[in-house]
Amino acid sequence: MTLPQTPSFDLTGKRALVAGASSGIGAACAVALGQAGAEVTIAARREDKLEELASDMRDAGLFAQTLALDVADIAAAEDKVATHGPFDILVNSAGLARHGPALNADPGDFSAVSDLNLKGAYFLTRAVAKGLINAGKPGSLINITSQMAHVGGVDRSVYCSTKHGVEGFTKAMAIEWGPLGIRVNTVAPTFIKTALTASTFADPERSKWIHEKIKLGRVGEVEDIMGPVVFLASDASALITGTSLLVDGGWTAD
Repeated sequence: MTLPQTPSFDLTGKRALVAGASSGIGAACAVALGQAGAEVTIAARREDKLEELASDMRDAGLFAQTLALDVADIAAAEDKVATHGPFDILVNSAGLARHGPALNADPGDFSAVSDLNLKGAYFLTRAVAKGLINAGKPGSLINITSQMAHVGGVDRSVYCSTKHGVEGFTKAMAIEWGPLGIRVNTVAPTFIKTALTASTFADPERSKWIHEKIKLGRVGEVEDIMGPVVFLASDASALITGTSLLVDGGWTAD
């Protein structure tokens, strides 16, 4: 018999845009795509951090170029994507969290979080899709959401609302653009060790809650997100669209 062949994880010749790439999960995703062969454009507001990452990636033999980008500035982001695209792959890791009790939620904080996490993510995804559609190309668009896009959490009503919203538009966009070969998915991590989560882990009560909820008994590392992102970006996931890949150690299995 003729044996089936495993689809390729190789991204050689693909152009990838990684937003929110100046640190943490975004930086790890940029490295992962570069190691898989993609030509990676790393984007964020902090240009100094981008240049540092780009230099390290180049020293490792990876292709990296930088792009100053504020996902919440929709007009400027759309213009930059149109100018520098089309991109075969999008990974959007730009995000903001302002946690607190729902009764104390401030409208200004709500707007700031939703402008980046939901509105910015929506229009950045659309901008990359427009470039692909105009070029007649397929592609893979990935937003980093959270396990909190599927459940609720104490003091996280604002954050949860934005991440649940991203899951919703992901499904709608996947339906619209599926016939064009454009796939739209999310990666939903549990708590990952980064500079942004350090204060959460430093709180004994919060740390205990997190460890009790994660069935595998450990919190996440940025490396735990790298494989799933390469998978969704590559032909290995060619029939996957409109879904969320939970990387949560079993948090949402309850």
